[in-house]
Amino acid sequence: MARVFEYFVICGIGPEIRSLDGIKGFQGTGVMYTPFFLDQFPPTNKALYPPPPPQLPTCVLPAGVEFYSSGLDLNDVSTYPRSYPIVLTEGDGSKIYVSCIAFRDPVSEDIADAYRIPPNSFADKCICLVSRSPSFFVLRDALEELFTLCFSPTGSSKPLWEIIAHMVMNVPLPTPGRDRVLFAIENCLLSVDVPPKEGLPHADISFQPIVQCLDVDNLIKLFTAVLLERRVLLRSNKYSLLTLVSEAICHLIYPFRWQHVYIPLLFFSGVDYIDAPTPYMMGLHSGVDTSGLAMDGVVVVDLEHNHIITSEEIPPIPEPEFGFLRGEIMKLLYPKVVAIDQMKVSFGGTSELSLRGSSKSWGEEHDIQLRLIFLRFFASILSGYRNFIENSATHGFNSQAFLKKRSRSTNQPPEPMITQFLDSQGFMDYLERCISSDDNANNLLDKLQDAIGRGQNPAGILPSPLAEPEFITISDPSVGITGTGAKYCNDRFPSNIRTEEQEEKRRAILAAASGALDHSGKHTPSSPSMLASKDSKAESLSPRERAAERERMVLDIKVKLQGLWLRLLKLGATDDPLASFEYGTILALIESDAEGIGGSGFVECIREHIHSGWSCRLTDEQFIAVKELLKTAINRATSRNDMSTVRDALEVSAEMYKKDSCNSSDYVQRHLLALSIWDELRFWEGYFEYLMERSSNKLANYVTLVVAQLIVVESHMAGLGLPDTEAWCMIETIAEKNNIGYKQFIKLRGLLSLIQQRRLNYWGTSFGKSQSFSSYGLPSPRSQDAADESQQPAEASGVGRSWVQSMFSRERTDSFSRVPANENVKNTASPRKPELPSSVQKKVQSSVRVLRGHTGAITALHCVTRREVWDLVGDREDAGLFISGSTDCMVKIWDPSLRGSELRATLKGHTRPVRAINSDRSKVVSGSDDQSVIVWDKQTSQLLEELKGHDAQVSRVRMLSGERVLTASHDGSVKMWDVRTDTCVATVGRCSSAVLCMEYDDSTGILAAAGRDAVAYIWDIRAGRQMHKLLGHTNWIRSIRMVGDTVVTGSDDWTARIWSVSRGTCDAVLACHAGPILCVEYSASDKGIITGSADGLVRFWGNEEGGIRCLKNVTVHSASILSINAGDHWLAIGAADNSMSLFHRPQERLGSFSSTGSKVAGWQLYRTPQKTLAVVRCVASDLDRKRICSGSRSGLLRLWEATINI
Repeated sequence: MARVFEYFVICGIGPEIRSLDGIKGFQGTGVMYTPFFLDQFPPTNKALYPPPPPQLPTCVLPAGVEFYSSGLDLNDVSTYPRSYPIVLTEGDGSKIYVSCIAFRDPVSEDIADAYRIPPNSFADKCICLVSRSPSFFVLRDALEELFTLCFSPTGSSKPLWEIIAHMVMNVPLPTPGRDRVLFAIENCLLSVDVPPKEGLPHADISFQPIVQCLDVDNLIKLFTAVLLERRVLLRSNKYSLLTLVSEAICHLIYPFRWQHVYIPLLFFSGVDYIDAPTPYMMGLHSGVDTSGLAMDGVVVVDLEHNHIITSEEIPPIPEPEFGFLRGEIMKLLYPKVVAIDQMKVSFGGTSELSLRGSSKSWGEEHDIQLRLIFLRFFASILSGYRNFIENSATHGFNSQAFLKKRSRSTNQPPEPMITQFLDSQGFMDYLERCISSDDNANNLLDKLQDAIGRGQNPAGILPSPLAEPEFITISDPSVGITGTGAKYCNDRFPSNIRTEEQEEKRRAILAAASGALDHSGKHTPSSPSMLASKDSKAESLSPRERAAERERMVLDIKVKLQGLWLRLLKLGATDDPLASFEYGTILALIESDAEGIGGSGFVECIREHIHSGWSCRLTDEQFIAVKELLKTAINRATSRNDMSTVRDALEVSAEMYKKDSCNSSDYVQRHLLALSIWDELRFWEGYFEYLMERSSNKLANYVTLVVAQLIVVESHMAGLGLPDTEAWCMIETIAEKNNIGYKQFIKLRGLLSLIQQRRLNYWGTSFGKSQSFSSYGLPSPRSQDAADESQQPAEASGVGRSWVQSMFSRERTDSFSRVPANENVKNTASPRKPELPSSVQKKVQSSVRVLRGHTGAITALHCVTRREVWDLVGDREDAGLFISGSTDCMVKIWDPSLRGSELRATLKGHTRPVRAINSDRSKVVSGSDDQSVIVWDKQTSQLLEELKGHDAQVSRVRMLSGERVLTASHDGSVKMWDVRTDTCVATVGRCSSAVLCMEYDDSTGILAAAGRDAVAYIWDIRAGRQMHKLLGHTNWIRSIRMVGDTVVTGSDDWTARIWSVSRGTCDAVLACHAGPILCVEYSASDKGIITGSADGLVRFWGNEEGGIRCLKNVTVHSASILSINAGDHWLAIGAADNSMSLFHRPQERLGSFSSTGSKVAGWQLYRTPQKTLAVVRCVASDLDRKRICSGSRSGLLRLWEATINI
């Protein structure tokens, strides 16, 4: 049974006296001393809950303990007891609520005698009630009643500690929304209840202090700073104000949660923590001096003088939400002023306007109204946010599309405040909780948005309180029993009964202190007897005191590391980080710390900096320093068997990077391969178990969860550069222990090979340690009857396909060891060029040209066929244009026939990257991230029309007959436009998420589109109806091809599907790839399907033996296949590694007969040019002229012409 009260605790001066500076012994009055635990109930060994946190004494007495010559003086307010709440946050984010009363209590006689403290002295003492329930009022009332009863002149009927014990052990936590628990402390009756879970979170505080301390504008400014996760410091000379205002602001940002450091009442000696670089919300007494701190970027809120100071601008809340928020708060606080111009009597003279808020004092109703105002603010500013939660494995939020939608509705550019808020950890945490079905049922934000949309009262979303809650009375059976009638009176707060062990320890400490004072005049401080007494005092620390001391030391080291880390990142290009003071100090902290605080603190410091929004990019010099520091931290952690630090270092190393000479990201993780810990299976097993425990998606299928976490492990193995064989051996061992199925084994093996393959494409083989190359020499799984396969180049990656053989071997763990070592070296030492037939080698050599003109990455390419350019350049043999779009926002037209001056025109008009291009005989149409579609005159290069109407970036465009344009967008819509009138004729189709691919048959009016919702849609535009909704894929559909009655789709679920347009059914599932299928093609002449995947394979599919089978694999390419274009006799393929290939299928002789399968398998490699290093984004081909053009990330176009007379 959960209880309201966990512990009753007393803190103050114990048998050992030590100043805040660490000097032991009594130093006189005017010096602040360290508080310690004195008593608690129940004892830790008999409690149902974890013990109170060791830092509790320091937090409840933040200024420390002071000695006084007198106690309570009714004429001196400074001597009065102080009652205040505090909130402590544990490592897992859970909160502990503590009610405190600090007062002056007489010093115990034995302590005064041992330390020679003047008689009749007093010292600060604090009694506390500790709870996990935020029931501030009952905690305060119960504690104040106990304090009053202790010092009551009439005394209590029982010993005070018996009353405390009964209260702590017997008062249960009431059922939310149902029960009210009644209990008594002597003659005082108290009650506690908890509101229903379906309503606003339990906040047993008054919001009146925050609105009284801050005016409306400053309240909104503080709210904005907290929402944007700034460093916020509250200042006041009243402890209660600091805690109540901190808690109030945390409740006002509901449904979001504060995700960072939260210390509502900071102890005075921890003032240095204010310079910590990470976001925090802390409260500090206004009497503490902060003049020596930098305070850069800290939002300082002076609650005493209603003043906010910050060196960094806080972006304001945009309109109309700011006006609404300010107006509603003003109505709540000053109803008479706001309604001063309103008539008190209606025109009918029957009713008076309600101004109840003006005459009622602040109460619970006002608290609820204030919280609803801020919740309505979130409902307005996040209107429609659920439509932008992406339907993917990670359920990301499309903030760019959301901001664009808001910009259109407000007719304003994206506001910085909303942009920063969408990037905050609080918003990300909320999205993760939204995905959980448990939270969805009680999501008040969604309920409020629905209620506002239906025109209902916003207050209706809150559950109605029960008229008569069920009362649970807790009675003390010993009360009322006839006895002596004795009364227990106290002149000080009594101590609990100590055990013999506790009493013996107390006497030993006091005896040591008294002996040290007796001998202080006979020995110098450095004498052996003095040192021995110091050692005995150190050894006399209780485990709890040692834990508190260690925690203070850990915090001190972490703060120092944070400052050193930030200064290390600010070193200039001319500074040598390895010779800097910052690097040397961090290295010393890591190497000299036997407990590992320095290493773990350094890694944690980097992680917090990453979470605060750091871009993670390092300069070359910083990269070297960080790499060496991480290596040292990992080595030290390995020697201590501190796997948590090694694990955290692995994760942060995968985030930090520098840019190499090719402007590619080089991550720190790749340079840590030489460390021996990565070879140990126990580390990866422990890391996998950690990922499973950390996973927030506990409701997912177990097998799915295991596979997802193993994929994370694979990504780190590949990032380090572990050999493929060793990595798979460890992955396979972990997978087998978790009993996953064979299909999941294939998926894991394929993904590991894919990641390794992409790394090898750029970085090559890692030589950080000796490794086996056996996995790279395995033969590819080629068909036995495909004679031409022996002529494929050896540079086709064996890594990308080695999983097939390992999967189908009887003993998968030994599958790689069966390849002879000398054969491996032969196959991997130097890739050989394709052994082309001699007839091919005699043909005209290929020609490759580099076209320069763009200054940004190429994002769209379109080939204009000879038929399309007839009206422009005539029927020339070399007619044909390429049109490119780029992140530089420009569209360029290239004429390959003009050698040396290929750039024909530059079209300027877009303001964001160009994503889609199409054309007809006279016009060019382009779509962009700026949500616009522009139609250009192809001959004059003039902008004809700008079509606006989409609510997100345009992903596909298509010119149709009759001066019409078809466009698709990430807003899920497909629109048809009339170029002549510059209007949207109709929204011909709508998907539930972003449209990524689209096909249209102008002869039949059939439109097919698909995208992120994993559904393919078929519409009959001419009939104005949706024909089919094709369900079957489980991930994004990236490619679609429609020919006649057949639609082919390729998806990120590693499958392609063949559908019937007329029937709306799936005719076949093509599932042999080991990666997402990025392009599909339909060969009309032989009715075959061709698929290209991220695994680097091109597969040919055809009808054979009554079904569709994979008849041929092409292994020429070693990176993702981006484009496949098939004609009657020619086939062009382009890949992401800038490799291209042209295939030819000879014409059949007259009268010859062959099956479809033999036709598909008849494609033969005609030519592939020499590959140069580049990262390609898009590819287009012109089969008429046998040209292939690729656009790279660097902005260059590479045009390959395999010219030959057929």
